Amino acid sequence: MKIGLFCAAGMSTSMLVEKMKAVATERGIDAEIAAYPESEMETYVDNLDVALLGPQVKYLLSKGKQICEPKGVPIDVINTVDYGMMNGTKVLDHALKLANK
Repeated sequence: MKIGLFCAAGMSTSMLVEKMKAVATERGIDAEIAAYPESEMETYVDNLDVALLGPQVKYLLSKGKQICEPKGVPIDVINTVDYGMMNGTKVLDHALKLANK
């Protein structure tokens, strides 16, 4: 499972990625999780199973759907509270749920 988190700058999103990786490891889930600048979504989408947008760039969801949906990659915005609390468990669960739809 490859999950990409797209954001503006990447500092806080990188911290969330580390928390998500820890949860995946605890659960025995084989997951590659990485953060990328939103401006590079087209570059990375071909290698992803799920794309998530940081809440600070949620206004890009329709653009993200235009990039991701034709390639069969589900995309959604990370819940603002889960992002703010750096809740790797809930964000990973959200990504897994999107991947299974």
